[in-house]
Amino acid sequence: MYEKFLEEVEEFIFMENQPEQADIIFVPGNSYPYMAEKAAELYMAGMAPVILPSGKYSISSGKFSGVSGKKEKYDGNYHTEWEFLRDVLIKNGVPESVILREDQATYTWQNALFSRKATDLLGIKVSKAILCCKNYHARRAFMYYQRAYPEAEILVCPCVVDEITKKNWKLSQHGIDEVMAETKRIISQFQIMM
Repeated sequence: MYEKFLEEVEEFIFMENQPEQADIIFVPGNSYPYMAEKAAELYMAGMAPVILPSGKYSISSGKFSGVSGKKEKYDGNYHTEWEFLRDVLIKNGVPESVILREDQATYTWQNALFSRKATDLLGIKVSKAILCCKNYHARRAFMYYQRAYPEAEILVCPCVVDEITKKNWKLSQHGIDEVMAETKRIISQFQIMM
């Protein structure tokens, strides 16, 4: 019975879709380069005409906390998550002209909500979108972006960030702690979308 519970948790948390042609690629704010690198790869493959990275900094730190991976490659003086993500995209071949801007969000629901405001302001109709996020953040990010874009199909194309995967999360205390914390956040933050 317990194994079945764990399988259901991982199926729920670690959602993933195959990328398809879309109107836009979203990258919620974070300090890791991997999601923006994935977005650049998808853009270069012709999956979407524009990318919208989002984020000011984490509400808990009150400032951009610094790059969390590949610091030797991404060594700029970044003040916001958006500045950092834009630099990652540009260094991976994305033209600056197709990178949209949302640099006020401080948590995931704001990433989605403020991204919606940005696309509405620009007159971009989003029927299908690709969402590049951390793999065990996928369900919560999807939940918020789907709420912000109820008329759109949101395809989640996640990245492994800190070696926690759908296959190994329950094999380490760190993996268990992260996935269970994410499950709690989904439950506790569900109210803010109502």
